[in-house]
Amino acid sequence: MDTTKITQSSDVIIKYLLENGPKVAGALAILVVGIIVARIVGNLTQHWLGKRELDPPLRMLITRVIRLLVFVFALIIALGTCGINITPLVTLMGVAGVGIGLALQGVLGNLVAGLVIIFTRPFRVGEYIEIIGCYGQVSVIELFSTTLIHPDKSRVVIPNRKIVGEVLHNYGSIRQHDITVLVSYGTNLTQAIGVIQEVLGQNPKVLKDPAPMVAINAFHASGIQIAVQPWSQVAEYGPVAGAIKLAIADAFRARRIEIPLPQQEIRVLNAGPGATPFSAGAA
Repeated sequence: MDTTKITQSSDVIIKYLLENGPKVAGALAILVVGIIVARIVGNLTQHWLGKRELDPPLRMLITRVIRLLVFVFALIIALGTCGINITPLVTLMGVAGVGIGLALQGVLGNLVAGLVIIFTRPFRVGEYIEIIGCYGQVSVIELFSTTLIHPDKSRVVIPNRKIVGEVLHNYGSIRQHDITVLVSYGTNLTQAIGVIQEVLGQNPKVLKDPAPMVAINAFHASGIQIAVQPWSQVAEYGPVAGAIKLAIADAFRARRIEIPLPQQEIRVLNAGPGATPFSAGAA
């Protein structure tokens, strides 16, 4: 009984090979060519991604996905060459793809957005950015999320779909300080600005290019406001700002340049003869 079944099976296989031998050979040839093409395309992709400064694990993942897609395409063509009806298979894959896409809509949105960020490169690791109310130095760019390091050393993880399509402020690797100094109206402004420029020049962490900007900014009731806007590296932004303010305060004291207290002049009307206005300073 078993021998008869084996013989019948052998006859069916031989008959199929005799009738569809060329098709089977063509399908095998397509599979071989597909494997070769998948390797070539994968190698070209890996070489191209190597110039994009991506992380090695990410380059490997993208390369493997592309190789798999090329191989699956060749496999479908090979099955069709063998005479197998691939229409139900393609339909099933399409339905499954739609179902998976709906179930993983947020995940796939982050994935697509991550690929857009990787290839368009609106920002890079180490740069300081501000987006959707979040800001910080870019620490990691992944397929699904981007991690920022906040100035207080906490981490801000942003889904990539929240980044693509939003207004992005990229400061780059350097930031400009916005420091203001108030001096009295009797101050020699040329001397005060020269002292500030001297302080900035003595700080090795203040960038020479772009050059710092020091200029009169506004006139207030208590004095004249001077804007001090030097540049520094993003990683040194906080310490440099503190050092500049301390150095300016010390230099002003040494040169006897007055930093005025907020004050207001009060005039008393109908106070009688001999009355004089007086100033009330901040307590």
